[in-house]
Amino acid sequence: MSTPSRPTRTAKALAETGRAVDDRFGAAGFGRKAMRKAFPDHWSFLLGEIALYSFAIVVLTGVYLTLFFKPSMTEVVYNGSYAPLRGVRMSEAYASTLHISFDVRGGLLMRQLHHWSTIIFLSAIVVHLLRNFFTGAFRKPRELNWVIGVVLFMLVMLNGLFGYSLPDDLLSGTGIRILEGVIESIPLVGSYLLMFVFGGEFPGTEIIPRLYVTHILFIPGILLALIPLHAIVLTWRQTHTQFPGKGSTNTTVQGGPFFPVFIAKTTAFFLWTFAVTALLAAFFQINPIWLFGPYDPGAISAGSQPDWYMGFLEGALRIMPSWEINFWGHTLPMSVLIPALVVPGVLFVGLAVYPFLERWITGDDQIHHLLDRPRDVPARTGIGMAGVTAYGLLWLAGANDIIAKTFHIPLFWTTWFFRVTFLLGPILAFAIAYRICLGLQRRDRELLEHGLETGIIRRTPSGEYIEVEHKLPHEEIAAITDPRPSPARALGRPPEAGVEPPETRSRLGRVRVALNRRFREDLAAVPYTGDGEGEAPSLRKALEDQKER
Repeated sequence: MSTPSRPTRTAKALAETGRAVDDRFGAAGFGRKAMRKAFPDHWSFLLGEIALYSFAIVVLTGVYLTLFFKPSMTEVVYNGSYAPLRGVRMSEAYASTLHISFDVRGGLLMRQLHHWSTIIFLSAIVVHLLRNFFTGAFRKPRELNWVIGVVLFMLVMLNGLFGYSLPDDLLSGTGIRILEGVIESIPLVGSYLLMFVFGGEFPGTEIIPRLYVTHILFIPGILLALIPLHAIVLTWRQTHTQFPGKGSTNTTVQGGPFFPVFIAKTTAFFLWTFAVTALLAAFFQINPIWLFGPYDPGAISAGSQPDWYMGFLEGALRIMPSWEINFWGHTLPMSVLIPALVVPGVLFVGLAVYPFLERWITGDDQIHHLLDRPRDVPARTGIGMAGVTAYGLLWLAGANDIIAKTFHIPLFWTTWFFRVTFLLGPILAFAIAYRICLGLQRRDRELLEHGLETGIIRRTPSGEYIEVEHKLPHEEIAAITDPRPSPARALGRPPEAGVEPPETRSRLGRVRVALNRRFREDLAAVPYTGDGEGEAPSLRKALEDQKER
């Protein structure tokens, strides 16, 4: 008869360590609950993971680069490995960047990894933000997480600008020159703020060291505080969002547990993200500063382009007419203030307040863990596509000179084209997206009422020809038929005895009711109104109500 094996010393040590941690921090209960937390399987759920992984790569490669970069504007004579620039006077910042690129083992690969991961980081943030907007993931109880995400987007964009300004090459120096012009154009405080930022007249000797401290310490410190709060703490305390259908409800999550399913999936996804970033860094050149040369305030280069995420600001500056307001001996350069301050202000403030504005319009105070399909809320989808179109047109306008040169079009034509389309394009995009949503809703109704067309034609005994239709199983139409909270409720009430209801007595109230009515006008029929009283109404009744609207 065999005796049971005794626990090894390692197992005992781990068990004792676990008990010690649990006695002091109470981690066992949280750990057990965390391991069982369900994570949705939908691919769009992992878009935010790409941003998180890219941030990790940015931090790791940035730490490596700080070991060799010298954030100084002291002039030196270059005598390194890159022969075309030997004997040229340049700043220590530019010389150390050349040293990293040509003399440090793996330095150029690290520079390109750092730059490409930043590009992917911001791209993932934008796509993740759009996914959350179009599906309504910003609604209660996630408004705070949405605002944190917008702040992260703004900070990462700003830090990217500071980062590619550090090498002090001709391209990045041109960007700093634009920054100097924007700061100086601010009324009343512009000149004082310019002296504070640059430490004297442009370019001075302080801007690169100050950008360096901001780039590697100040903004990353804020990011290291906000990213865990955004990605882990708040999402861990809340139920994950998921699309309706296939058994998903507003109180349950369909998916695998954190351990081992999500751990395995997210680890593999991190390796794929790193692999793609490494592939881009190894085979696709980006920011070759040795071709641009050191920054010279008197040099002008054609065809210079910023990184993609700053393209919309570049485009806004290029297409803005040269308007100025002169009064009392002072000049307001509207050609700089509007594109450089008003446009990004509208973008970021608009994104931050939208959840609260939509909640005010819809009167929706319910908890939402189920997402909306974009087609189900045409008004929100139209607004989102209008914003995407405006952003995209400004981004393209940032390359109006390249477009003119490539297609042999006068630069004057491209400038006016983007001025006109920037005003009309968002309106057209709203209308087209709205109509597409209505068309997709109509198709959903036909699938429910008639089924899927098979292409098989049969003749009835009466001589009539009909097409055979295949009724879809519930699993395939669950996203349409499953109960979910309505995205809006009616606010306006009809007058009683000639007396207007309280919500329409003020001008602001009438505006709110009108916007509410417009938002609700073409919402998709859902089999649950969200009032929580009685049984859910049938989908057929909801479809009939929608047809009447």
